[in-house]
Amino acid sequence: MLSILALGSSLAWGTSDFFAGLASRRHPAVAVVGWTQALALLVISVVVALRWDTVTWEGWPVWALAAGLSGMTGLICFYSALSAGTMGVVAPIAALGVVVPVVLGVASGEEPSPWAWVGMLVAVVGVTLASGPELSGDVSARPVVLAGFAAVGFGLALFCLDRGARVSTLFTLWGMRVTSVAILVVLALALRTAGGIRLRETPALLAIGCGDLVANAMFAVASSRGQVSVASVLGSLYPVVTTIWARLLLDERLRRVQQVGVVLAVGGAAVTAL
Repeated sequence: MLSILALGSSLAWGTSDFFAGLASRRHPAVAVVGWTQALALLVISVVVALRWDTVTWEGWPVWALAAGLSGMTGLICFYSALSAGTMGVVAPIAALGVVVPVVLGVASGEEPSPWAWVGMLVAVVGVTLASGPELSGDVSARPVVLAGFAAVGFGLALFCLDRGARVSTLFTLWGMRVTSVAILVVLALALRTAGGIRLRETPALLAIGCGDLVANAMFAVASSRGQVSVASVLGSLYPVVTTIWARLLLDERLRRVQQVGVVLAVGGAAVTAL
């Protein structure tokens, strides 16, 4: 069940990231992040209001703050990279951030089984191979650098989310959104712009924000009740989903090395899940 939740987070992340990347080609990445996060905050705030009598202020606030800061930084870098590079290439690079929670999880005492280690290694190699064209220098270096920063931000966000969710999944997710939205609102006021978003675009941005929120929730439940190292690897398969959407809707083609990488990533995740 926990493996299904972690894999489900990949599906939700991959889909929302694809459509966020499309939106970032029309508007600044920071505006897309700000609107999607703010709209998702409205949704989760309704749930929090209904559960307010159960709130405690111990254990999760610091982790939520850290997750919000690192996750927001990762999203801005990632959406910027998606808007400047090939989606099916940028996404796998950002997915290498899975190494961060794996290392931190093992350092904090987790002991994945030998087969889980094999599966995780194969999956990480897979997403690395799927990044072949960018790493070979055939494309601009800018999206590579941005995707690299996104990887670190995502990795730290996943680990912090896991730690906060061990106390309260709902309030950690809410705290993450409050943190990121507060910073982005200050930035918008300083720049005196809302990114040129039109009212008719808000339903699509709401769907993207809710997709990211659902993905975070599924990952948080899976990792906090299992091992963050294993859940992180299963959750890192979202580039495969993004790549499929890019192939279906944008007709982006992957090189042979990337195709091999996708197969290895899926196979490694299957071994890890089993």
